[in-house]
Amino acid sequence: MLSPGTVILTLKILVGAVTVLLVASLVALAAGKPRWHGRINTVFFALTAATVLGFELVIRLLQPALTAGFTAEQREALAVHLTFALPAAVMLPAMLFTGRREYKTAHRLMASVFLVLWAGTFVTGVFFLPHTFEPTP
Repeated sequence: MLSPGTVILTLKILVGAVTVLLVASLVALAAGKPRWHGRINTVFFALTAATVLGFELVIRLLQPALTAGFTAEQREALAVHLTFALPAAVMLPAMLFTGRREYKTAHRLMASVFLVLWAGTFVTGVFFLPHTFEPTP
């Protein structure tokens, strides 16, 4: 059975891991390797989608009481994180589509917004969510 602390730690690890992929895709793009940029972003998309769907499945269906022990501060931190993470996740299919179709103007415009959202996702996910979890009594 999952604990709230395990969920938060897993979230932090996964956000960090996919951020490494995002940086690698931007490095590939800067190096003039758009094909590698696309390949890495496809993996980034798949892992991010799996993470979002996995967490939704666990928190909403399998163990809905999992976050019941969160303090008000922990709930607020999670809400702020989701304010960035959910819009970023929603943008991913459109980003993948415009990138694959080479709709460069639309892709670059969305990429600008996405990078701001992802920066917020990273900062709030890694630094603002609690590093340890102590349930409320």
